[in-house]
Amino acid sequence: MARTQSSSAHRKVLDAAVELMAERGIDGTSMDAIALLSGVSKATIYKHWTDKEALLLEVLADLHGLKARPSFDTGNARADVVAVLSYKPEDRADLREKITPHLIAYSARNPDFGDAWRNTVMEPPRRELRHLLRQAVRKKELTAKLDVELSLALLLGPVLYWHIFLRRSEGDPKRLVKGVVGAFWRAYGESAAR
Repeated sequence: MARTQSSSAHRKVLDAAVELMAERGIDGTSMDAIALLSGVSKATIYKHWTDKEALLLEVLADLHGLKARPSFDTGNARADVVAVLSYKPEDRADLREKITPHLIAYSARNPDFGDAWRNTVMEPPRRELRHLLRQAVRKKELTAKLDVELSLALLLGPVLYWHIFLRRSEGDPKRLVKGVVGAFWRAYGESAAR
């Protein structure tokens, strides 16, 4: 099926925006520059997005594969937790890596945007993990006294640490994820609670 002019323009703007933001930072990227690089008029851009931050949020959702995110609910909670924590779309990983420092700095200066980023990008996997942990408690795989919010911090912390500090020097993050989830299950599994 051929793309419509509108969907083609939309894609061009997303691609131009992420390229410029990764190269120049968010503050250094103007809507004029995005229009110039994408070949799409500013008027058309503003028909799709109300402002640069709305565009940036869609860029993030696109970069993190949120629109085509797979379902992680096979019935095996432990394996599903590993899958959620390991999930990263392979395409454009270099752009995600380049844009993340800009996002952190921009979010520190713009807390409302930081909240929107957290809700757009971080909350979907947190919701999935919360659901999977509660499911594991119901199935008696994890202790009934499990503090789900603390568990999210314990599971996400090492993965974020790997992505921030170790991604260039250490191997596959899935190995770390499997180790973290294994240690978590040993510590909080129903057999450990007895």
